[in-house]
Amino acid sequence: MAKKQDFRTAIKRVINGEDRCYNTSSNDSFDHVLARARMGRRGFLKGSSSLAAASMLGMGLAFLADSANQTGQTAQAAGLGLSFSPVAKSVADALVVPEGYTARVLLATGDPISSSATPYKNDGTDNDFDLRAGDHNDAMHYFGLNQAGTGWDPSGRDRALLCINNEVCEDLGFVHPNGPTNYGPESTDARPAIEIDKEVAAHGVTIVEVVKQGSTYDLNLNSPYNRRITAATPCQISGPVRGSAMLATTYSPSGEQTRGTLNNCANGHTPWGTYLTCEENWAGYFNRREDDAVRTEKEATAFKRYGIGSETSGRYNWSRAEAAQDADFYQRWDTSKTGSSPSADYRNVANTFGWVVEIDPFNPEAMPQKRTAIGRFAHEGCWPAPAVAGQPLVFYSGDDSRNEYIYKFVSAAKWAPEDATGGMAAGDKYLNAGTLYAAKFNDDGTGDWLLLSLSNPDIANYADYAFVDEADVLINARIAADAAGATKMDRPEWGGVNPVNGDVYVTLTNSVSSSSGRGVKTSLNAANPRYYADAKGEKVSQGNVNGHIIRWREADGSHGATTFNWDVYLFGAKASAEADVNLSGLTDENDFSSPDGLWFSDAVPGLLWLQTDDSYYTDTTNCMMLAALPGTVGDGEAKLVMNKAVPTNADADQQVKTYLGKSASPTILRRFLVGPVDCEITGITESPDGTVIFVNIQHPGENSGSASDPTQFTSHWPDGGDARPRSATVVITRDDGGKIAV
Repeated sequence: MAKKQDFRTAIKRVINGEDRCYNTSSNDSFDHVLARARMGRRGFLKGSSSLAAASMLGMGLAFLADSANQTGQTAQAAGLGLSFSPVAKSVADALVVPEGYTARVLLATGDPISSSATPYKNDGTDNDFDLRAGDHNDAMHYFGLNQAGTGWDPSGRDRALLCINNEVCEDLGFVHPNGPTNYGPESTDARPAIEIDKEVAAHGVTIVEVVKQGSTYDLNLNSPYNRRITAATPCQISGPVRGSAMLATTYSPSGEQTRGTLNNCANGHTPWGTYLTCEENWAGYFNRREDDAVRTEKEATAFKRYGIGSETSGRYNWSRAEAAQDADFYQRWDTSKTGSSPSADYRNVANTFGWVVEIDPFNPEAMPQKRTAIGRFAHEGCWPAPAVAGQPLVFYSGDDSRNEYIYKFVSAAKWAPEDATGGMAAGDKYLNAGTLYAAKFNDDGTGDWLLLSLSNPDIANYADYAFVDEADVLINARIAADAAGATKMDRPEWGGVNPVNGDVYVTLTNSVSSSSGRGVKTSLNAANPRYYADAKGEKVSQGNVNGHIIRWREADGSHGATTFNWDVYLFGAKASAEADVNLSGLTDENDFSSPDGLWFSDAVPGLLWLQTDDSYYTDTTNCMMLAALPGTVGDGEAKLVMNKAVPTNADADQQVKTYLGKSASPTILRRFLVGPVDCEITGITESPDGTVIFVNIQHPGENSGSASDPTQFTSHWPDGGDARPRSATVVITRDDGGKIAV
């Protein structure tokens, strides 16, 4: 009989895999960008004033500000202002929104998406997740329906389709009666197939139709569009990697298909009305128990670079199922070499994950397409720049793992507005061919996009990995970016393009070392110029725990450019932290830690939303969402930050130059909501008129001590009482019917 185990310790090495570092390249990190510009105290003029510092260091920022004034305007210049009272920090098990606003749950984990499904019992006995909302609601997008309900209408307010990512199935196992059996990366025992099936089905994407009812929206449970795309759904491989021998499996010997999409975190969308869901921490799902010597040197290198160990059963131990009728369905999670050839096993199955997946929400018959031209890594998202007729389309992506990179894809085809109704055929045209780049941030506030292709000699001649073709470059995009010399970043997460001036923003959640091997300490630099600080403002040496947000402006305002200028928009910090930690001047109305979600409103151009996923300030406040009016690259100053020697660091006192955006007063940045206990705030979209926003509350109660004992739950949100906590999508409206936040 299968036995229960305390799995929480066992899975620590695979949960939050983004916090671990698999990048051992010698590339500059943000922690080294300004090592060359760093000056010891003796190397700088004693008694130098901020004016002197500006005269010595501020020329680049002055140029940027001048450029910004010529090419774009700030949100404030456009007459925007935040109209709500800031929400106070809170540790209550509740969702708190400003006075004059109402939030209600639209769809929570397990809720029916079909009228044929029964109400969710929330006791672990419901098994039909193909008819229910998935778990861990994450990024989402609103697609307006036309009046006839037959297709996409970007201005449609009365009916719409919501595409909602379902990142994982809660590791505590709230979906099972008594938690999971034989679970986690160290277990080699068989698991009940019914548990695996439920977890597989809880992953992926939920698509539901919503209908306007008064000032808010309700579900249409009878909509023909409602459906689930899960970790078992057949998907096409498209683009340059399709048919590569490196994708051959027994399921698809030709390397043209795979089953499932998983760990769907952030997202994107296209100008032709399709949804882009992104596979983030997929590497932790696979069983691999074999000596590296069994594989080729290149295979072993790739496994290590993407974090697939040689003694793991994967996050959920999905490859083992008791009395499975279809053994192949479970064996596909085993990436070990077990057969005589790639077509006889799943040794290559991991190469079929880590992609951007295009879904047509308006065509349930269309198979999801994994768009390989955009590269394979821990895809946090795929954010579009505005489509301009006659110019290529551009999409930005972050690789959400410590010391990883920021990428850009530029389509080979130039945008033709008549393709706006092209569906998946337009995806074939624009997403299957193009150029992939990785970002290098220079210490003078400039940056370069580095070509990821064999035509780049640094990649073609890379000593540590011999790329055989362009498909290999895309499959192993991380290694290609290593070879090209991209800049290591502090966990690149969500991004977005400011529609007012074209500036591009990416959140860098944090960079934390830990005993679980999250990475190496890195030195101070222009993009990370302050002390490693914890949430209380104490100076420690474990990493940039509060995170920050980087932004840049592409050369000549063209998103297809190969150079850019950058600065740091905001640094997370506690309001009471010292000035060399709280560099952005945050106050009690807007201090935050670990920025994660980032999203620009379409209905209110210039309005930016920030969401947090934090573990370093949660003794003071639960995770939150803030509204911002962000200004423009170059609106701040070049700044010298004095750092006294960290006790565990042998370096002498340092002054470090950085490029910093203007201080964030509550006038332009304020807290809009605070979530329940243990949650992450992630995912936001809106109605076309900006009067309704949809926000996801993910994994409340994730630090509970039990999956079934209510006395050990840290949260009971959203149902209250003794209920098991659930992730949920909420609808937020303004009581007077006005636009949200402004």
